[in-house]
Amino acid sequence: MDQRPNRKFKVGLIQTSCTEDPAENMPKTELLIRAAAARGAQIVCTQELYRTQYFCYEENHSFFDLAETIPGPSTELFSRLAKELDIVIVASLFEKRAMGLYHNTAVVIDAGGELLGIYRKMHIPDDPLFYEKFYFTPGDTGFRNFDTKFGRIAVLVCWDQWYPEAARLASMGGANILFYPTAIGWQPAERAEYGERQLDAWRTIQRSHAIANGIYVAAVNRIGFENGLQFWGSTFVAGPYGEVKTYAPEDKEDIYLFECDPALLEEFRRNWPYFRDRRIDAYEGITKRWLA
Repeated sequence: MDQRPNRKFKVGLIQTSCTEDPAENMPKTELLIRAAAARGAQIVCTQELYRTQYFCYEENHSFFDLAETIPGPSTELFSRLAKELDIVIVASLFEKRAMGLYHNTAVVIDAGGELLGIYRKMHIPDDPLFYEKFYFTPGDTGFRNFDTKFGRIAVLVCWDQWYPEAARLASMGGANILFYPTAIGWQPAERAEYGERQLDAWRTIQRSHAIANGIYVAAVNRIGFENGLQFWGSTFVAGPYGEVKTYAPEDKEDIYLFECDPALLEEFRRNWPYFRDRRIDAYEGITKRWLA
């Protein structure tokens, strides 16, 4: 396992809006990735389902036509870009695994253009305007780590970000940073009453993962109004103390850049040794649905 513990690296997170046409969103994302690399980003991550608008607002069989295979158009594009720009790319896709079998999947492509592997979203929501259980089969990859040219990383996707078990298991693999490609926003009718609390909860849970695991956490969200949802952007990176330099705007496209220093993780974990003090002999109940 090569964790490269003392090597700094810069991440670039792509926060953008999407149209209904993948043929427009793909070249737009390519331009943003090129711009991020030109500004020094070494690991670039897209938002969730970068290639399309967020189609899970309704149950519509025609939207399965938006899925792609892996390898496929996106991995071909990103492999070429990763090799040309000498960067790592993390991208979130609607995967067609087989006829009738679809996943919400993140791919990790190394700087040489090699597809290192995939992560399939484990936790699938079902809420008004977020009908993901209709489209996505729960993931079966487990909580993976990937050794890239610039460091060891882990990837989870959107709804996964609310589950401390997922963040813990991904972190226990030795990653220096945990990426969360995301598509989350407000239902406008609820925003006045619940909006600030919802946004604050989203920020707080990911900062908590960073603290509880002594890891960098990167959350990259989309913007724009799509089919009854106002996506709130606010892309950010939290350090191991939960510190956030700044948040991307709620309503503007942005390339969010952040330099990560794995040496800070070593410092943090020496002083706050949560992994040392975990009572692994006493947690058997965590695998049960409920204890009462």
